Amino acid sequence: MASPDQFPNVSFADVNAAAAAAQEPGGGTAVFSGDGAAAARLRLARTGAEQAVEIDLAVAQIFKLGRTEWLCVSGETEAKSGVEEKLFSRAIKVVLRTEAESKAFSLAFQRWKQRMISGKDGEPLENGSITVCKSKFDTKIEASSAQMYFHYYGQLLHQQNMLQDFVRTGTYYAAVMENRSDFEGRIVVDVGAGSGILSLFAAQAGAKHVYAVEASEMVEHAQRLISGNPSLGQRITIIKGKVEDVELPVKADILISEPMGTLLVNERMLESYVIARDRFLAPGGKMFPTTGRIHMAPFSDEYLYVEMANKALFWQQHNFFGVDLTPLHGSAFDGYFSQPVVDAFDPRLLVSPPTYHPLDFTSLKEEDLYEIDIPLSFVSSVGTRVHGLACWFDVLFDGSTVQRWLTTAPGSPTTHWYQLRCVLSQPLYVMAGQEITGRLHLVAHSAQSYTIYLTMSAKMWGVGAEQGGILQTSTAKLELKEPYYRLSQPQPYMPQDQQQQPLSSLQAQVSGQQMQDGLSPGITVEQERDSAAFTR
Repeated sequence: MASPDQFPNVSFADVNAAAAAAQEPGGGTAVFSGDGAAAARLRLARTGAEQAVEIDLAVAQIFKLGRTEWLCVSGETEAKSGVEEKLFSRAIKVVLRTEAESKAFSLAFQRWKQRMISGKDGEPLENGSITVCKSKFDTKIEASSAQMYFHYYGQLLHQQNMLQDFVRTGTYYAAVMENRSDFEGRIVVDVGAGSGILSLFAAQAGAKHVYAVEASEMVEHAQRLISGNPSLGQRITIIKGKVEDVELPVKADILISEPMGTLLVNERMLESYVIARDRFLAPGGKMFPTTGRIHMAPFSDEYLYVEMANKALFWQQHNFFGVDLTPLHGSAFDGYFSQPVVDAFDPRLLVSPPTYHPLDFTSLKEEDLYEIDIPLSFVSSVGTRVHGLACWFDVLFDGSTVQRWLTTAPGSPTTHWYQLRCVLSQPLYVMAGQEITGRLHLVAHSAQSYTIYLTMSAKMWGVGAEQGGILQTSTAKLELKEPYYRLSQPQPYMPQDQQQQPLSSLQAQVSGQQMQDGLSPGITVEQERDSAAFTR
């Protein structure tokens, strides 16, 4: 029998009122099991009870009710002598102890159910057909989204756009060449190799062999590029396929990849990077990049807010060729504010020092990227209207010789990622010294992106203010996959009478963060890059 997945101390109850009333209270154990001879099943057993609930996963589904709560629905039949068989559904609420156990329970359910549907690779099914298990990538990503994704990255013009981002490409080159000791004589895997440029960098640094894994049609161009550089290409093998599916002959000493999307996590390639770590990286191996951070700060930008709001004015026409468009104004207004804004902005628009959320790629679990929950807490430096939350990211290449950061921060040399801002349809009014709290909640979906849920609140302040009380709250729901690219628009900085924070103060905030990263105050990682990185 296949090894079961067990979850102790699980609470569960039949949703049917009559059945629930007959159940004994208390917790129990959930066990997934099954093999080729027996159907995959979920067994829910109460502690000390003889009877258990058996659920056939072939006819069952689960629905998330809360962070640790699931509703398991299965089809069952009721047959009595001389009576026509009746079909009905049975629903059981299952409650796990922690969010981590909840995610593991969901993954186990899907894994065992998929095993029931597909069988093992090449295993004949009852009807005589033969099937192959779906890739782990395919089970969580829509086919249409994956097709567009790989088509996009299979085109040279998009690869050129990334290669011409000299902050990106130059930082990767410097991080590799400055840490030759990590690459010399080592086995390297390039995850999502694209044009193969990072594989060529690794070979320049003395890698023994590089396995370049790429799922798009870009492999044909990468093969020609690598063949055109024979002194390096003889140590590079291109493998077409997803890292979730391909097999490699040896373990890697180092992984290199460029898995970052907008807001670091867009396109969900970080999950593939983590899967590659678990599948290919030898114990003690290195990852380039090693860690990432999502940075956040509230901002004030009256120009941007007015621009967003004015987009919906079209729908306020009462006589558009004899038609009243105003019934759709509210929906149009909400639709424009559901788009995150991608552009480069002046850091003086920030109204407080930024904070960040770390992601350690060396220890992160794939499931940790399905939902990212970030508490927010800031103290406003000025009195102004807060129009939303500004975000950017950086990643660290933690080499044995040199640590190097790649940053997309406002005020630093602009990258093709720019920065991202979530704009509130209802701004907050704050005074200098007032606390701003909230939550940034990112939920992954099958279109290879995230839904963003943002809450920002201005706390009560001043003499007599109730401790912890909320004065004003504003929320937003945004779709990271459908941003507003505001790249061709002018980006003016509009000083306000009440906004007297000097530039030197804001520069000090950025410098303070850079000093934490081991940089000189006022100098970005890119500005510290050796000129040798660009002389080849």
